[in-house]
Amino acid sequence: MSETPFDPKMLEAMVCPMTQATLTYDAEKQELVSKSANVAFPIRNGIPVMLMDEARQLD
Repeated sequence: MSETPFDPKMLEAMVCPMTQATLTYDAEKQELVSKSANVAFPIRNGIPVMLMDEARQLD
């Protein structure tokens, strides 16, 4: 069973829930990155998980 791919076109309608800033897509890590909040949101089965509790702090 293969994982559902994330559609990068979704980025046009998405913003960081914390800062309302634009996001970037990291295909290798399967994450959406908010540089303004310094966090990365995971993408699971093609669906971004936009919860601060699930976000990973960036170094």
